[in-house]
Order: sequence, then structure tokens, then C-alpha cells
Amino acid sequence: MGSLPDELASEAAAALKTHGSKTEAAKALGLSRSTFRDRLAKAAARGMLAGEFVVPEGHVIKGISALVDQEGNTVQQWVKTRQGELDPKAIIEWLKDAFNDYKPAARAARAPKIVNEDLLTIIPCNDWHLGMYGWGQEVSVNWDLKIAEDAIGNAIEDIIFRSPASDQAVLLGGGDLLHADNKNNTTANSGNQLDVDGRYPKVLEAACRIMVRSADAALLHHKSVIIRILPGNHDEHSAVAVAYFLKAWYRKEPRITVDVDPSLFWWLRFGACLFGSTHGHTVKIGNMPGIMAHRRAEDWGNSKYRYVHGFHLHHTAKVATEGNGVICEIHQAPIPQDAWHYGSGFLSGRSMQAITYHRAFGEVGRVRVAMLDAS
Repeated sequence: MGSLPDELASEAAAALKTHGSKTEAAKALGLSRSTFRDRLAKAAARGMLAGEFVVPEGHVIKGISALVDQEGNTVQQWVKTRQGELDPKAIIEWLKDAFNDYKPAARAARAPKIVNEDLLTIIPCNDWHLGMYGWGQEVSVNWDLKIAEDAIGNAIEDIIFRSPASDQAVLLGGGDLLHADNKNNTTANSGNQLDVDGRYPKVLEAACRIMVRSADAALLHHKSVIIRILPGNHDEHSAVAVAYFLKAWYRKEPRITVDVDPSLFWWLRFGACLFGSTHGHTVKIGNMPGIMAHRRAEDWGNSKYRYVHGFHLHHTAKVATEGNGVICEIHQAPIPQDAWHYGSGFLSGRSMQAITYHRAFGEVGRVRVAMLDAS
């Protein structure tokens, strides 16, 4: 590759002097910041930036010394730089440059005309295990990534549109959105081999796609939507990736709030209702009332109806009742069993549901879809 012509180096130096900013100068010349910085460095080396000090790449200014005459005029100046630290202003410029031409894919959706302002609907999105593979002759049901995306996507739209049009909705990712959390298709802690259909990036993309489908449906039916993706034992890392993807995807949608709290617990108070949730792989759901009372003491005192949503076990159960102050419910998963669970004799139904609560009266209804397979 030949050396940079003097006219291009001179052009870069002149643009910096005119615009006063590397970002603006690069934009004016139609260059990327990296290309412009390269040309500017060559201009400086050729003496084309006389009187202009350009901070070397990877340096920050740590001090300036000056020699002045009796009248206070600067005769000579020394600029001291330090390597190995990032200039905060440079970081801002880099971020601006990175998102300069980025356009969001999600446009603001039209809100429903009529909603009940006293209602909140929780839509558990738990234990989807996207990417899990099941061979019908081995586990009685054929299951793969495409079947899962179609079946779960259709079911969640069904329960959303059959539930009451509430003022608020919560898409509650209950953990284990993906079956495998790495490209090795093994469990993170024990290293057990998992039956997976598709490469990890392909499965992660499908997870993001189906969560967008769910959120878009919720936006059409509810006034505002909260999205919270809780991590499980199968998706500790990918849950974080999906949450931040959704936060970026909907960053210009004022009716969606994506909660990226890294905690394993989720809490929310709605009028006289207090909600809590965790996947269930670190804390037994029956222990959640004590945790709720301790960590949300003020909300506990101001609430009358308290609910905990748990997952992980794939079967339905209520492990604490109103008599103990909290209704703790474990939800079914919509997926069939993989080879290991089927061979171990585990039994569980399959369903998805949306539960609606009144701010003054607690739960007032729920919509359930049973997952039925023809194969």
C-alpha cells in the first residue's frame, strides 16, 4: 500500500482547523474517524499541524507548561501526555461515531385506545429452553428450534390478546430462555451434554426474535410494558445479552421499560398487590415469602395481596398459601421433555398463561393455553 499523498494529509489538517473537532472534520470529509485519525497523524508527522497539538492515540493530557514574557504572552508551551488511560471525552466521541449512522429497527407502536387503568397483567415467559432438540421416537414429541419458535410465539400472542386490556403488562422472563448457554452445548456447572438444535448464535437470535414478537404483541394490547429477563441455570449469560438487546431495540419506544437489573430476584408493587419472582435454581420458592418480607418491608406493609412466581421445575405447584401471607406459584413450561428428563421418568404438563391483577382486589383472572402437539 502506498504512502498517503500530501494533498490528502493537508486536507485532513485543514478540516481539523476549520471544524475544531475530529468527529465533525471526519464527517465533513466523508471519512470514518479511524481513517481521519490516520491521515491526521501523517499530517502531523509532515509538519502540517504547526501550532496545533494533536494528542497521540491512547494518551491523555496530564499537564501543560508554558514560558511567558513580562507581558503575559506565551512564548513557548509544553504539553505533557500520559499513556494507558482513556480520555472520557474521547470515549464520548467514539460512542457518537459508533452510533452515528445507526437507525433503530423498532418504531414507536400505536397505543390501544381503551385500557383498564386498574389492571396489571403478568405474562410469564419461563423455561422456553429455545434450541432444545427432541426426537419423537425417543421422547414422544418432535421438537426443534423452528417448532419451538412457532408454537411458543403463537401461544404467547393468544394469551396476550385474550387477556384484558390492562394499563400495565409485565413480560416476565422466568429464566432458561435458552437451553444451552455456550457453543459447547453443555450445562455451565456440571458440564453435562445437552441436546441442542442449531448453533449458539442462531439460537440466541431466535430468542431475541421471539421476545420482540412477544413485546410487540403486548404493546398492541396494553398501555405500557415492563420487560424483565431473570437468569436461570441454563442461560446465566445469554439472559443478560437478551435483556440488553431488548433495551437497545426499544430505546425509542416510550411505552416499554426494559429492566436490566442483574439480580436473581424481581419485585414490583402495584396498588395493594406486591409481586416477587426468581427462577428457582438458587432459592426454593417456598422460602420467598421470608425474603420478600425482609427485602421489601415497606412494600409488604403497604400491600394486602402478595404473589411470588417461580419456575425451574416445569410443573405447576402452589407451595404457600394466603394463610402465610404470600401465594407462591410454580408455573409449567411450554416445552416437552428432553431425553434426559424423559428417560428419568419426570412428569409435567405444558402450558402458558397470563394472569391479570386489580390494584385494589388482587388477582381477577387468567388466560391459559395448553400446549398440544400433533406429533
